[in-house]
Amino acid sequence: MPRTPAAESAEKGTKSSAEIAAATADTATVTTAATATTAAPAPRRRQARGERRISQLLSAAAGVFCRTGYAAASTNAIAREAGVSPGTLYQYFPNKEAIAMELGGQLLQRANEMHGQAFRPENLKRPLPELLDAVLDPVIAFNCENPAFWALMHGTGVPGIAQEHEELHAGLLTRIDAVLRDFCPQAAPHELAHTSNMILGIFKASLDLILAHEGDERAAYIAELKTVLLRYLEPMITTTPAH
Repeated sequence: MPRTPAAESAEKGTKSSAEIAAATADTATVTTAATATTAAPAPRRRQARGERRISQLLSAAAGVFCRTGYAAASTNAIAREAGVSPGTLYQYFPNKEAIAMELGGQLLQRANEMHGQAFRPENLKRPLPELLDAVLDPVIAFNCENPAFWALMHGTGVPGIAQEHEELHAGLLTRIDAVLRDFCPQAAPHELAHTSNMILGIFKASLDLILAHEGDERAAYIAELKTVLLRYLEPMITTTPAH
């Protein structure tokens, strides 16, 4: 049946509406994609700002913990040190313990990495005096550069930090025991355990003196520590490890 002009017009009108709707949808999709592309960097910028703020707060906390100790430190003091309001601090950390946990966790990770470098296999091939230099120098340097590490590991009482510090302590004993086993192959396991604990005890006691001094005085105490360990260990050494 022939279509009337009115029907043709209506069909054209219908097609025109459908085309307009499709075009509108495409435009909306492009607009939405463009808006999303433009807005995408914003979360990254916010994240970068947040990371810088956290770093700022942790650096301030490290200073406060070193000066006053963990127990006497407060979130208000940390906020003042960071140059921010307490409200800004609470946007990132709910309390002092959370700050200590984050700072302590970061420092413990770095300490573990440093211990791995200090006890590298090539260092353990050296004669005892050189071995002491190779192991002690980076460990002492880390503690001098990060005094908050000592303050947090020995003065917080925060369960999480205490547990991780015990694991670090156990790992150090295992490393020392392995070195002694190479130098003293005839020693009994219990003798190696006693010696390992004595070495770590001597080091920790000496570190208090080292951290309390600077310059020539610090260097003198470092030299004394190495002398004490050398004289303690030399009578026990029966061989130089051959790896």
